[in-house]
Amino acid sequence: MTTTIFSAHGFEEEHLREANAGRHDLRLLNIKLDNHTAALAKGCEAVSLFVSDNASPDVLKVLHENGVKYLALRSAGFNHVDLAAAKELGFRVARVPAYSPYAVAEHTVALMLALNRKLIRAHNRVRELNFSLDGLTGFDMHGKTAGVIGTGKIGSAVVRILHGFGCRILAHDQYENEVLKTLSGVTYTDCSTLCKTSDIITLHVPLTPHTRYLIDRHSINSMKPGVMLINTSRGGLVDTKAVIDALKTRHVGYFGMDVYEEEEGLFFEDHSGDVLQDDVIARLMTFNNVLITSHQAFLTDTALKNIADTTIYNLDCFEKGAENENELFI
Repeated sequence: MTTTIFSAHGFEEEHLREANAGRHDLRLLNIKLDNHTAALAKGCEAVSLFVSDNASPDVLKVLHENGVKYLALRSAGFNHVDLAAAKELGFRVARVPAYSPYAVAEHTVALMLALNRKLIRAHNRVRELNFSLDGLTGFDMHGKTAGVIGTGKIGSAVVRILHGFGCRILAHDQYENEVLKTLSGVTYTDCSTLCKTSDIITLHVPLTPHTRYLIDRHSINSMKPGVMLINTSRGGLVDTKAVIDALKTRHVGYFGMDVYEEEEGLFFEDHSGDVLQDDVIARLMTFNNVLITSHQAFLTDTALKNIADTTIYNLDCFEKGAENENELFI
């Protein structure tokens, strides 16, 4: 089966080819799917999408007109796909529901540690032969209250790591995980109480109309002065301008972000020779208590292998007409 792989990055191509093992004719394109590129899938029954691709109704219509019937997402999230339009046009859509919760969880805690112990600033100082310790004081994670919003697979992995540090853990989720309560001493509470009580807050929920701007001016104002806020989930969970205002007053003491609401056209690309046009992220980059990574929390060899394996499995199921638990609707 011929499949166009949009947004095929160098870091994933080898994994995709190894997982495919020649079973499908993969057309790897290092360009994003949008209105202008959708016609490149002509002659393919399937396309594979990355999180930065655009599967809006207009784009899906072009894909449909060019004979595409299947969307194989290389991600767990699917907010970049208009599912209602896809269903109406007769597409089948499959995702990678779990590739490595540990990859994202470990990156989340890495952001916490790097911000807390000011590792970036310390590294830059030493490279300049400045071995002073002034301004590098952190805090013990042990004994601090960590608030985990969302205790699915990734959030649960974060809980277990923080429990190992000796943190007191509060959690908020629609469904309480009894195992976490028993083994990690997690206390479930409402989001408002979590925000008011936690020293560290980390987000692990999907982006939905209900969760958009879950962290806004009101919730930030209720947080402890000097709170650490971490987002490795979806950029739209956080009102970034509200965070900037709170950073300016030092109400937010640390901010770590691996995702950004306006990351399309910015993340996953080399803009080192360009003039940065995004004033919001430019302002964030001026704070020495902000650490930004460009949506790389998932980026481990284990996760990439699992994403590739599941993507090819999804293509196999479609070609064979087999049932597939990874499909979003049948």
